[in-house]
Amino acid sequence: MFVMIADIQLKEGVEDDFKNWFAESNKVLCNFPGFISRKFLKSSDGTYRILVEHESKETFIKMHQSPEHEKVHPTGHSFMSADPQRKTYEVAAE
Repeated sequence: MFVMIADIQLKEGVEDDFKNWFAESNKVLCNFPGFISRKFLKSSDGTYRILVEHESKETFIKMHQSPEHEKVHPTGHSFMSADPQRKTYEVAAE
């Protein structure tokens, strides 16, 4: 399994709008082969993270480079005050 984790910073007052956009964009992105899950996380200290799980790095890249992703991606970034800080992982053990 391939996992991408992105730490994000939202602009002041946009959390609810971002959550709505996230839910709507999930309806599009969940249809890609290899998609497992995509979650928006908020910690107790108020920081945010996005967690995406795919069957493989290849299926993640295909989704990430798709016209559908290119269409929804800029709107998500418009809610952010800085570029996401991304890290990717291969699941080493379960």
